[in-house]
Amino acid sequence: MNTLLTILLQALTAEEIQARQDSARANAMRMIELAKENPDTFWQEVGQSMLQFGIKVLAALLIFAIGILIIRWVQNILKRSFARRKTEPTIASFVSSFVSISMTILLVVISISTLGVNTTSLAALLAAGGMAIGMALSGTVQNFAGGIMLLAFKPFKAGDFIEAQGVSGKVVEVNITATKILTTDNKVVILPNGALSNGTIHNYNGRPLRRVEWSVSVSYGVDAAACKEAILAIVNSDKRVLQAKTNMKKLYKELNISNYQLSTVNYQMDAIPAPFVGLSSLNANDITFVVRAWVRANDYWDVFFALQERFYTELPQQGFTFAYPHMDVTMLPNE
Repeated sequence: MNTLLTILLQALTAEEIQARQDSARANAMRMIELAKENPDTFWQEVGQSMLQFGIKVLAALLIFAIGILIIRWVQNILKRSFARRKTEPTIASFVSSFVSISMTILLVVISISTLGVNTTSLAALLAAGGMAIGMALSGTVQNFAGGIMLLAFKPFKAGDFIEAQGVSGKVVEVNITATKILTTDNKVVILPNGALSNGTIHNYNGRPLRRVEWSVSVSYGVDAAACKEAILAIVNSDKRVLQAKTNMKKLYKELNISNYQLSTVNYQMDAIPAPFVGLSSLNANDITFVVRAWVRANDYWDVFFALQERFYTELPQQGFTFAYPHMDVTMLPNE
């Protein structure tokens, strides 16, 4: 607080303060002398001064009223423009508030200057106050700048499932200083935008299609080709798994993907890779197949868990047993 007062007081130099005090004192003495020497002239000047000041007050009030109407008009135009363009609510709210506050400050300065008040010192005070507040709230200013970056570049939006700053969950709100994340166990985590904009962000809903991957380990001795066919049959039997023959145009239309999104680099896929099964590793106690398939992003976890369970229940029924750590012990006969 002391630092803030010091900066504000430094906006006016000691010479300026003394000069204004001397001027006010001189004017007061002149009015007193005039009242003593010529009362009629004194009251005439007082009346003229009051009339001039009253006109300035009316003009200032008129300018302020018209300015308020203009600000509301601009806000309505912005609101309709954002609604027509389907702008993110967070961006719309921030821009509207910023424009409204800026225009209001400008209107107040213009109204005060209409009264004949020198606004140079007022501007200096506002600048000094802004600098002091910025120094006192450096962390908040950093989060504010981070919020602008997030709103401008849109690495995620409300409803996306992201992982950032060691937290994963669904984005429920993005405001100008912080982002609220709803975790899978129903906790709300508030992340400051400053750290969020400077860190790594994993957006699991950043693209409409995702690839699911499983690792299926079976015992040595199984028929690898037959096992691959069995796994592939399980994968292809799930209608949520996308196939190479999928009509991409129809799929993107179903997902309500705009032409702007489809024109974005790496957003649109020309075709879906067919589900794949391959022998990935030969381990100490088992062999491992890697299974890959493409699904809609919203179906990712449902498909992952459903097929994981089917691998476990259906493969042993077809003779493909799962491996587990074991040791073979051979007993030699006693001599």
